[in-house]
Amino acid sequence: MPSSTCKALTASGEQCRLKAGASGYCHIHDPDKVAERKAARQASTERPQITTVRRFSQRKGFKSVNEVIQTDGMSDELRNSIWNVLSHHVFARYRASLETFSVLVSGRDDLTYHLWTHFYKTPIDRIPNTSEAVFNHVFEWFFGCGWYEVYDFLEFVLSYVGDEELNQAANEILERELSGYRFVSGVITDITDEQEIDMLQSALADPDYPSVRAHLQRALELLSDRENPDYRNSIKESISAVESLACAVTYEPKATLGDALKVLERSGKIHPALKEAFSKLYGYASDEGGIRHAMLEEPTLSAADAKFFLLSCTSFINYVKSKL
Repeated sequence: MPSSTCKALTASGEQCRLKAGASGYCHIHDPDKVAERKAARQASTERPQITTVRRFSQRKGFKSVNEVIQTDGMSDELRNSIWNVLSHHVFARYRASLETFSVLVSGRDDLTYHLWTHFYKTPIDRIPNTSEAVFNHVFEWFFGCGWYEVYDFLEFVLSYVGDEELNQAANEILERELSGYRFVSGVITDITDEQEIDMLQSALADPDYPSVRAHLQRALELLSDRENPDYRNSIKESISAVESLACAVTYEPKATLGDALKVLERSGKIHPALKEAFSKLYGYASDEGGIRHAMLEEPTLSAADAKFFLLSCTSFINYVKSKL
């Protein structure tokens, strides 16, 4: 039977007071875990060769919408990216000074003290004695906690540090990895709700309009490609989905959004003011060359742009189908 406390000595030469595991050491001093953490940190500092080979499900987009636009979970890529931002902008600065990172009660403005008292809410006399031990503790907690606790942690650290450059870097990561949340005005807030997710899932599952579904699926695939996202063509595919529905509604192979709106207007199924609003929102026209949209002329397009068009086009498609 292992002893109740860790058999290791701290950097100050005192007996470690943390609970021992099967090895006789706590999770901080366990030799195997120490080796794993060192290997992980070593790997994070090296630049692995980037491969363009993607899995079949990634190439073909056979992932659920919730996996792509992350609202009730978190991919390893998103969790790792959040950690890397915090490690680069925050933790590296504190680890550089043992005195700064290991202050206990005397350093009431120290991040370590505030983490233990206001976030972990554990006794401050249980704070590890070295910056390395503190870092290891935070590292293990972060990669073992629930996805929602990662957002709790991110919100706490960003609010405590109060650095606009860090806030921007964090939000760029959340946008790049298609998180459904952003850090706004001191809190992590939703930018994608469950109704939007359900709406997109419903459109992708509808067998009655296969061409519409194919374009939406392709738009989602281009948006969700983490290695080589193609926001411009994702937007184009979203608009193509609208055009495909217009063709199905009007029975015209070259119908445009405007043509579909006219059909709905003539049948009394859409108010003229709403028709005008849709026309202006999309700024959509079609010529012999195919799709033309003012948005596609923008020199730089982001994940937010592509996501907006995917969801707004899907919303319009579902609206039209409900009126048929």
